[in-house]
Amino acid sequence: MNMKQLERMQHGKGFIAALDQSGGSTPKALKGYGIEPSEYHSDEEMFHLIHQMRTRVITSQSFTSEHILGAILFEMTMDRKVNNELTADYLWNEKGIIPFLKVDKGLDDETDSVQVMKPMPQLNELLKRAEERHIFGTKMRSVIHEANETGIKRIVAQQFELGQKISQAGFVPILEPEVNIHSKTKADAEEILLAEIESHMKTLDSSVKLMFKLTPPSVPGLYSGLVSDPKVVRVVALSGGYSREEADHLLKQNPGVIASFSRALLSELSVKQTPEEFDSVLKKAILEIYEASVS
Repeated sequence: MNMKQLERMQHGKGFIAALDQSGGSTPKALKGYGIEPSEYHSDEEMFHLIHQMRTRVITSQSFTSEHILGAILFEMTMDRKVNNELTADYLWNEKGIIPFLKVDKGLDDETDSVQVMKPMPQLNELLKRAEERHIFGTKMRSVIHEANETGIKRIVAQQFELGQKISQAGFVPILEPEVNIHSKTKADAEEILLAEIESHMKTLDSSVKLMFKLTPPSVPGLYSGLVSDPKVVRVVALSGGYSREEADHLLKQNPGVIASFSRALLSELSVKQTPEEFDSVLKKAILEIYEASVS
């Protein structure tokens, strides 16, 4: 583990940019950027275009460590280069931004009102490659749709089981048990989720360092105990389908929690923008999210 990066992630000001759209969400991300499916004819072309978009974001003069602590990468982004450096090396060496890697392989079908992560038989191999490419931490997502205690227990158990494995390999894992913002029982689901997280936290050795990426809670300050836990490096919030304005507003109600936004960060960017327009739009989004993260 890079101790300089750990110190910065634990105590620095800023937020985490989520640039980890995977194969299933890439067409939607490209469409939002102004590139229609008819403009590419293979997965190879699609992933080339999304890497061009991510490269444009990462190399922007607005994308700096002054406001951004870390960036979450998709596996293919980790393996590709930005300005002739592997992406993680470019982020840290040129920008001072800490690289994370999305390691999950997507979601299983819904059972007990939740979607756990699909099996990850290649996780050990992926972590070895991540170590070679100087990745600091990982991220893995599962989803809670309603306040079903049985399902939530399964989600938290899976997140912690894999999180401890990732921690033992020398990374800081981000556990992301997302609660669907449209859930009719969102507040109840979050209460159950917190109780399960706290139960698992008590079983961890004091040397373990991890992070949480959570939906902004219905009850402001619900996760304050996690924010102050010495085993928790940071608690970050996902935007989860909220607009940037909504997500920023909710974030400000939760002191100590910082943003880890994707759509709320990138939604107004377009392939048709000039470099000056692109940088200006990105800068506005970054500054708004930063202010919400440090308020």
